[in-house]
Amino acid sequence: MYVAEATAHGGRNGYVTSQDGHLELKVAMPPALGGDGNGTNPEQLFAAGFSACFHNALVMVGRRAGLDLSGSTVAAKVGIGPNKQRGYGLAVALSVSLPVVDEDVAAKLVDAAHEVCPYSNATRGNIEVTILLG
Repeated sequence: MYVAEATAHGGRNGYVTSQDGHLELKVAMPPALGGDGNGTNPEQLFAAGFSACFHNALVMVGRRAGLDLSGSTVAAKVGIGPNKQRGYGLAVALSVSLPVVDEDVAAKLVDAAHEVCPYSNATRGNIEVTILLG
């Protein structure tokens, strides 16, 4: 259906561009990892992508259920740290706000969105993903 294309120049201390020219961002190591933080980083980009994709999945399942989820939001936190294989791994926490529906309905919508979201499907079984309703 669609293929995105981006290129990194210089790794974590360089820049990234998209093939279509819509994305050109400086990337830099965050201070917590020893960098100057003078740019975005892969974890921020992953958080932006996951939150947007999950929110779209949530709105879609809500629409299918006949619900208007106006005012809803999804925020993502992506953490990076050492894993057991002496490499690095990611963990994700999604914070979902659904102010227009009750908690039971919200939980069912979140579960349904987690099943259809491409990011959820890509990360399932690979990294820890926690979803918080608030």
